[in-house]
Order: sequence, then C-alpha cells, then structure tokens
Amino acid sequence: GISTISESNSLNMVSKKNYPREYTLVALLSTVGASLLISSSDLISLYLSIELQSFGVYILASIYRNLGSAVSAGLKYFLLGSLSSCIILLGASIIYTYTGITHFDSIYSFIFVTENQSILQGISLGIVLIFIGFFFKVGAAPLHNWSPDVYDDSPNIVTVWLTVMPKISIIIFLLELYLNIGIIEYNFSSAAVGRSFTLLDNNSIIYYLKNLILISSILSLIIGSTVGLSQNRIKRLLAYSTISHIGFILLALSINTEQSVESLIFYIVQYSLTNLNIFLIILAVGILIHSSTAKNYYSDNSFEDKGSENDVQYINELKGLFFYNPLLSLSLSICLFSMAGIPPLIGFFSKQFVLYAAIQKGFYFISIVAIIVSVISASYYLNVIKILHVSDSKNIVSSDSKEAGQWNINNTHSFIISTLTISILLFILKPSIILNSTAILSLTLFYY
Repeated sequence: GISTISESNSLNMVSKKNYPREYTLVALLSTVGASLLISSSDLISLYLSIELQSFGVYILASIYRNLGSAVSAGLKYFLLGSLSSCIILLGASIIYTYTGITHFDSIYSFIFVTENQSILQGISLGIVLIFIGFFFKVGAAPLHNWSPDVYDDSPNIVTVWLTVMPKISIIIFLLELYLNIGIIEYNFSSAAVGRSFTLLDNNSIIYYLKNLILISSILSLIIGSTVGLSQNRIKRLLAYSTISHIGFILLALSINTEQSVESLIFYIVQYSLTNLNIFLIILAVGILIHSSTAKNYYSDNSFEDKGSENDVQYINELKGLFFYNPLLSLSLSICLFSMAGIPPLIGFFSKQFVLYAAIQKGFYFISIVAIIVSVISASYYLNVIKILHVSDSKNIVSSDSKEAGQWNINNTHSFIISTLTISILLFILKPSIILNSTAILSLTLFYY
C-alpha cells in the first residue's frame, strides 16, 4: 500500500532524484508574484507582478538544463508567455492613453462619470486585451496550443506547479476586475436615465467581456474534452483536462452573481486539491517504477524516458499498478473519478454549483454543452482507471523488486497523498469547512 521506508532509504531516494537546489527559491519568488498580482491596485503593479510570477515559472520549466525537452519547454513557454505579456501591456497602455490614470479605482470612477463614447470604447478595448493576455497565460481556448507541449516536455515536479499556482492568482485577479466592472454596470445603469450611453448597451465594456469569456469558455469545454480522447501521454491528457476545467471556471466567471462567485472559488479549491494529488501520485509512481532495477523490466522500447529519470510519460506505464500498490492506484482512481464529476466526490459538487448558477442566470445552451462534454471527458478518465486495473505479463516490475522494497514511498509524500485523497473522498461527510470558507470569500468579493 502507501507504506513507508526507513529513513536512510528515504534519504537515498531523495538524493537520487537530483532536484535542483534553486527549485524552492524560484517557486517562492513565483508565489510572491502571484500574491502581488491578487493585491495589485493599478496597471503598473499589475504588469510587474504578473512578470515576477511568469519569470519564476519560465525558469522552473527549464530548470533541468541537461534535458533537451525541459529546455525546449522553457523556451517555448518564455516566447509565448512574453507574447501574452505584450498583449497585457498593450491593453494597459491603451487604457492609460484614453484616461491618463493607472489606478483601478480611479479608472472605475472615470468610467462612471464620462459620457464620451469613444473614450469608453478605448477603455473597453484595453480591458479586453488584458483579459485576452491573461486567457493566454491560463491556457484557455483558443489560446491553449502552448499548454500541452509545455506540460508534456517539462519534468513532472515542474508540471505540478505549472498546472496549479499560476492559474489561481490569475483567475482571482480576473474575478476581482470583472466584479468591479459589473458593479459599475449596475450603478451606471441605475443612474443613466436620460443619458445617451449605458453599460447595458451592445457597446458596453461588460457586454464585450461577457461575450469574450463565454466564447473562450465554450471553446475550452469542447476542445479540452474532445482532443483529450486521442492522447496516450499522461501529461498531455491532463493538460487538455485542465483546459476543460478552465472552461467551467470561465463559465462561472461570466455569470457575475453572488452564487457564481461562490461556485467559482469552490471550483478553484477542488481543482487545485485534486490536480495536486494526481501529480503527487504520478510523481510517486515515477519514483517507484523507474528506481533501481525497475526500469530494466520494460520490454516496450516506445517508453523512452524523455523527461527526468523518474518521470512517467505514457498512460500505459501505469498498467497493472493496482496489483503492485493497491492504495496508490485507488487514490489515483478516486482523483480521476472526481475530475470526471462522479458523485459523491468533491468534483461532482463543483460542477453542479457552476451549472446551477448558469441555469439560474439563463445560460441554458452552454450548460447543456458543459454537461455533454463532461460525459465525453469522463471516457478518458475511465480509460486511465481501466489501465490501472489491467494486469499484464510485461507489467511494471517483478515480484522480486516489490519484495525488495521498491514499492514504498517516504512518510511525507505518503501522508500528503492520503490526506488529499480522504478530503476528496469524504467531502460529503463534512462539507461545511470548504463551503463556509468559499461563501465568506464570495460575499467579501461580491459586496466589497
């Protein structure tokens, strides 16, 4: 099962991993950038904080300099990330050109008091460009093409960071920006009696943003669910899975109600927990099946290790995991069931909350599309689960390797996986902790 090994063996395993010492420092710098992005109050701090976060992620993607695939991933991520940063900077410069101010509160006030339609349209263009740049960074369709390549070429220890941390800060920032513009819409439409222009018109800022978000949401849902069906590499499959989940998050973002804000925050929480657990399990499996003599038992040359020495690359490398480590296999199965939205796991309730908020607001068509693509995406999750429980004579390692203790992981890794799995599995028994927290956060954001 998810068992432990002696302290000396655990230290030996860690030393064999050869993780760069700079990893923790760069990850902390990226976290600082993410924190500053959420708390940024003007266009200058917005750009500086997103660049601080992005530079940390660029370095992480290519931190294994002796691996050609990691260098390629880092270079590709840097070039395309720089393009998205240029789009954000262009949007910020357009807003400054039309208003002469950079502070967000001042921009909101300027939108409220001005009646010049050309200025409002210029501000709308700038805000739309900022949203497009951020959609590029989170890998939302149709700006997603870089995401599967970068995730697949990066080592697993880096991919686990790329899929979670940068997305949380960007989504929260977009939520704050969109909510503030929505408040301006409400106040402006209430006070705009007899005025020639309101934010409810087809030329309004909120109108452009809502359509942009909905288009990206529906494309992300469709592309992430359908293209993922043809993947045979585990990280590319999880990359398209992430794109599909971004579609649900953007759907909740576009609704702009108190309930949708709560569902969005709850979705981010469950996605982060589940995705983190999946990658921790894949890291554990990689350490186990590629350690010592385990790799000598592979008879299929197509499983060439193109990442770090402990990476799982192909889905078929997980074949028969259940027969060698049942608890690790069951933990991964629970996470995949949750990603697919199977009740009563936490992933089911997150999708239910988003769809309920969308139906209440009248988004019937996109809600139907979201339900259909959820059923489609469940098929590739179930395919991975089937592979986990299929025995094969060419399977992972021999019984001698198992008896020698190759199928053990250290205490900390085991404890984190167990805790996250229990949280996902038993959410329905004690949901108040997460639900009350998300409700408080949504009330704070929505009414502030």
